[in-house]
Amino acid sequence: MLVFALDTATPTLVAGLARWTPDGAVEVLAERAVPSGNRHAELLSGALTEALGAAGCALADIDAVVTGLGPGPFTGLRVGVVTAAALADARGLPAVGVCSLDAIGSGARTVVTDARRREVYWAAYAGDGTRTAGPGVVRPEELAVSGPVVGDARFAERLGADVTPAGVTTAGLLGAAAPQLTDPPSAAPLVPLYLRRPDAVPPTSVKPVSQP
Repeated sequence: MLVFALDTATPTLVAGLARWTPDGAVEVLAERAVPSGNRHAELLSGALTEALGAAGCALADIDAVVTGLGPGPFTGLRVGVVTAAALADARGLPAVGVCSLDAIGSGARTVVTDARRREVYWAAYAGDGTRTAGPGVVRPEELAVSGPVVGDARFAERLGADVTPAGVTTAGLLGAAAPQLTDPPSAAPLVPLYLRRPDAVPPTSVKPVSQP
């Protein structure tokens, strides 16, 4: 099965092509990890096109789409999830969404990524990769960690722990999506994982406008 994987939950946009088999084997054919900041909408199409070209594939060759659902910034997540849904809908393909934190690192670990507002998104995992806590959002100083920590190393000092730099990968996305790829009808609708409200909110009152 040829799978298109993408994630826009972190400041590094990821787009990749991989072959996946029901025994869990993943062969990454091409991957683009692009520092994108807030420019996901601007850079995603180019990254997807480059990944297809590097893998020597066309959209017509794809059998399924996997996307990270966050947690992450509102706008960035919306770009990735809408793109994945549009690709899958246009081709009638299975679309699988996974928690983006599940696609970072492996084994027993705590994963941390930048949540802005001086906070981190986090989740904890057992040795077999099962998520045991989270996802959540918290100030780094308030997060009690034990064992290896992976993700955004900029938070090491505030966490009081060493952080191994790591990010979302194509292989990680497919690994997290394996149960749903094995049984496509079990895949839930693509719903972004927002852990807090967006920064932009509607006004609570409307000021009258005076007429000239």
